[in-house]
Amino acid sequence: MNAEHTSRPGFLAIELDGAGWDGADLTRAVLAAESAGFHAATFTDAPAPGRANALQRAAFAGPISRTIALVPEIDTVYTEPFHVSTQLASLDYVSGGRAGWIATAAEAPEAAAAVGRSSVTGAALGQEAAASIEVSRRLWDSWEDDAVIRDVATGRYIDVDKLHYVDFQTPAGFPGAGYSVKGPSIIPRPLQGQLPVLAPASLIGGIPVDALDAVLVSAPTPELLAAEVRDVRARVGAGVAVVAELDVVLDARGQAAAARGASFDGGRAAFAGSAPGLTDFLADLLKEADGVRLHPASLFVDLEELGRWVLPELRRRGALRPVVQDGTFRDLLGLDRPASRYATAAAAPAGAGK
Repeated sequence: MNAEHTSRPGFLAIELDGAGWDGADLTRAVLAAESAGFHAATFTDAPAPGRANALQRAAFAGPISRTIALVPEIDTVYTEPFHVSTQLASLDYVSGGRAGWIATAAEAPEAAAAVGRSSVTGAALGQEAAASIEVSRRLWDSWEDDAVIRDVATGRYIDVDKLHYVDFQTPAGFPGAGYSVKGPSIIPRPLQGQLPVLAPASLIGGIPVDALDAVLVSAPTPELLAAEVRDVRARVGAGVAVVAELDVVLDARGQAAAARGASFDGGRAAFAGSAPGLTDFLADLLKEADGVRLHPASLFVDLEELGRWVLPELRRRGALRPVVQDGTFRDLLGLDRPASRYATAAAAPAGAGK
């Protein structure tokens, strides 16, 4: 993001099935969020019986939606980096360039046991995440943009000189079992070149700032959230978007927010109150943050209020950027499409590969 974030309208994302997931129909949820004017929808990967994983749900949403960015959470510790990379590239194709990735890394003894490895804790989580992100970024670049030639006369589908080995090796001192990835990818370069990568601010340090396009910022209370955003922005600089996290329960359907009995356990700031009160709060918060991700207490109850009252008023005030038709997630974040780091052209633009 550029340094003029305070004068540029912000964007809103909504978590479709986190703590407030009602088991609701995914099609209805995605279309309701898009119709309400949200810029991005995120999908948590917390286990739930009978539910597809976050990336599968995002892929399902791709063909049925048109403008909303689709951003699944995907673990970087107990998943194979090569497969994560190719599946995200596929998501970018089915969504028409609207895909992103929230890279997560958390202590998960059960996940470790399921894949037969020791549990990762502490600072090692960030190192695991950094390695996984680097593998994906290299693999996304391993096909040049014009590698697919479909040359009927010569019977060649691809120009093999425009596919490249990535030759990744975990660095010395890597906390887990070291691994290597040769490449190239098995999927052509994503439509965006590089999918935007987001991560919780808690992983900064383990993950280099220049590996990220956005960070997710939490705080214990709404009153502390803007200050935390400013602190994180000072650490990451102007080139990384800062997205605030906020749980939301609104007065709705004749019930006061306090009477709805919402329970949040995500450790995030929580707003409970009226739609006008939330509108004022978000208008002020978006003066500090590039975007805000909302976690509704009850997806459809709160989404109805958000779409009817909050987003229209924020747009009227000029606090929200317009929804871009046929745009990409990189467009939303103000990011140029980068050249492949392996491109055989004489010179690649600065910042190629991110």
